[in-house]
Amino acid sequence: MKVSRAVVGAIAGVLLIGVIGGAALLYAKPDLFDKAVAPSAPPAKSALARYATGSIARLETPAVLEPAPTHVFKTRDGADARLSDFRGKVVVVNVWAMWCAPCRTEMPTLARLAELYAGTDLVVLPINVDSSPDALADAKSFIDVHEPLPLYSDMKFQLPFELPGKGKMPQTVLLDRQGRIRAHFSGEADWASPEARALIDTLLAEPA
Repeated sequence: MKVSRAVVGAIAGVLLIGVIGGAALLYAKPDLFDKAVAPSAPPAKSALARYATGSIARLETPAVLEPAPTHVFKTRDGADARLSDFRGKVVVVNVWAMWCAPCRTEMPTLARLAELYAGTDLVVLPINVDSSPDALADAKSFIDVHEPLPLYSDMKFQLPFELPGKGKMPQTVLLDRQGRIRAHFSGEADWASPEARALIDTLLAEPA
């Protein structure tokens, strides 16, 4: 089947117009494609980011402060507890489980931190998230050899998903005296290290 020269010419003309139009659009808006592929900017960090060194180098320090979640967990005796119960204190919240090896590995550093700051406005708050009575019993035995740490529990395993790490384990969150999330860390760390203590000292020095 033969195609006339007129038809071929018309098709070529349409294609040429499209090319010219696209070139004109790119000339008028040279950043059009750059905007389409530009990565989103990382979230802003607060001045506490200077403490993200050593074992807490991956510390997140959001500039926009959010309140701690209101999820209810349990005391050792089974009473309801909330993070807001500790408002007025600087709180190191650590969610952990017996099945989480890094959680158990870093627990002595949390115990050491609690010892170093005994009698101050620092609360070290480990919250166990094992979901069975037998596992919780093992957690009680484990925490008892890491004095002076208390035992709190969340057998629903919900709190880790309401904290910034969204379920990561272990997960540690630092709250200021107003109950706001000032820093958070996912993974194992040395919470008795000089950099961790410098971070905590800064929070404790802030006015209530």
